[in-house]
Amino acid sequence: MAESTATGRQTAGSARAPSSFFVSLLGVAASLALTFIGLTAITFAIGRVMPADPVLAIVGDRAPQDVYDQVYQQLGLDKPIYVQYLRYLGQLSEGDLGVSIMTARPVMDDILRFFPATLELATIATLLGVLVGIPMGVFAAVNQGRWPDHVVRIVGLIGYSVPVFWLGMVALLIFYAKLGWVAGPGRLDVYYDGIVDPVSGILLIDAAMVGEWDIFKNAASHLVLPASILGTFTLAYIARMTRSFMLDQLNQEYILTARVKGASEHAVIWRHAFRNVLVQLITIIGLTYASLLEGSVLTETVFAWPGIGQYITNSLFNNDMNAVLGGTIVVGVCFVGINMLSDLLYRLADPRVR
Repeated sequence: MAESTATGRQTAGSARAPSSFFVSLLGVAASLALTFIGLTAITFAIGRVMPADPVLAIVGDRAPQDVYDQVYQQLGLDKPIYVQYLRYLGQLSEGDLGVSIMTARPVMDDILRFFPATLELATIATLLGVLVGIPMGVFAAVNQGRWPDHVVRIVGLIGYSVPVFWLGMVALLIFYAKLGWVAGPGRLDVYYDGIVDPVSGILLIDAAMVGEWDIFKNAASHLVLPASILGTFTLAYIARMTRSFMLDQLNQEYILTARVKGASEHAVIWRHAFRNVLVQLITIIGLTYASLLEGSVLTETVFAWPGIGQYITNSLFNNDMNAVLGGTIVVGVCFVGINMLSDLLYRLADPRVR
């Protein structure tokens, strides 16, 4: 009798598991849909209330009134704003972000051209911040109140507070103009431009795939300074947060218990304290990476880096609203996707959440 009851409970639990999974999956899909609609609605509304006139950006301020009216109707600006928005959603569902006034190309083609540069820069900067910032934060927390802690805190304060554009210009002056250790602005020297086909759009990967190691070295030399500048800001933030999280965990009772039981200091720090800190750091790293993917406009401007941030900024200055809206939506989708990935990693790192 007891065995049959247990078997029935196990069967019921197994039946509920797939049902719960599908309900959770539907919830995630609904959340994504609502987030996307909210993102597009807000972005579209901001684009419509801005003082920039998209018609004048196309026809110019000396065009006759009849030409202006014709383009105005072709763009659908004579329709109510909700009709314009529904029309825009229909275009988005087909992958159509419109045509850029600035480049005269589809916005999606421009984004596929410029976004990999930002992806490459943001990824290297985030890796630098994680690989250097986390050990710095742990080292500072373990040595709280002593000189290593003070050094790490000063380095973090400088890296977090110094203006990025100033630091970038100083780095160019010293390491490029004076010492000649690295390449200058841009992604690649003109001599190498166009040799490697942009398969992924990331020069390091594309050059390595075809064995063009001279181009790989040149692209890496161009990447060193901007990635280091962004990485300095990133590692300063991650180091500060890691130190704060570690100090909180090292003051918990379970740390004292582990030490009383004879656990080594290495095990106490990395196996016990850092495992709990890792869950919080995943969210911090995800948000930091997403913020860099939004387009580090100042860094891209100083180093003439052809990324999505510079593309959106130039489009805004030229009243190219299709490009501004398209770039903003793509960046917003990436931000939501990285947040979802962080949530998934959070669940994998902490079994209690599962």
